[in-house]
Amino acid sequence: MLASSRNVNTGRKQRHFGEMRYAAKTWDHERRIIVKAEYLNKGPNTRFVVTNLKGAPKTIYNGISTQRGEMESRIKEQQLGLFADRTSCHRFAANQFRLLLASAAYVLIEHLRRVALRGTELARAQVSTIRLKLFKVAARVRVSVRRIVLHLSSNYPNQPTLQRIVARLVPT
Repeated sequence: MLASSRNVNTGRKQRHFGEMRYAAKTWDHERRIIVKAEYLNKGPNTRFVVTNLKGAPKTIYNGISTQRGEMESRIKEQQLGLFADRTSCHRFAANQFRLLLASAAYVLIEHLRRVALRGTELARAQVSTIRLKLFKVAARVRVSVRRIVLHLSSNYPNQPTLQRIVARLVPT
C-alpha cells in the first residue's frame, strides 16, 4: 500500500526489490525468490524470479533477468516473424537450410534497423511489423538494362519512410 500512495502523490512509478525463500509443493527444497514490486499508473505489477545467483535483488533482476528476457524475446521474434520454427521437412539438410535462411533474414533485418530505420517510427519495431509495413507492399516492378524501378501506389501510407530508408541504403 505504501508504493501505491507514493504513486498517487508523485504520479511516477514506484519500484521496490526484495527476496524471500520459497518451496513449491513439487520442489524438493526451498529456493531463493527475487521479488520486484512495482506500482504504475495502471496499477500494481509484481514479478518473481527464481534464482540461485548471489547478489543484490535489484542487480539480479535488472542486470541478468531482464537481459535474459530480452534474449528470449529476440528468439521468439525470429521464430514468429521470420518462421524459423518451420522445420517440418523430413530431411535434416532441408530443415537446416530453412533455419539458415531465417537466421540470415534476421541478420539483414537487424542491419536494416541499425542503419536505415534509425530515427524512424520503425526503429524499434518488431520483425512482423517491419515485414507488414515495408516488405509486404503491392508494387509494379519494371526492369530495364540499367535499373529496377518499383512503382508504388500513390496511396501507400509509408512512402516517405520507405524513401528515407532507400536513400540511406543506396549510395549516391
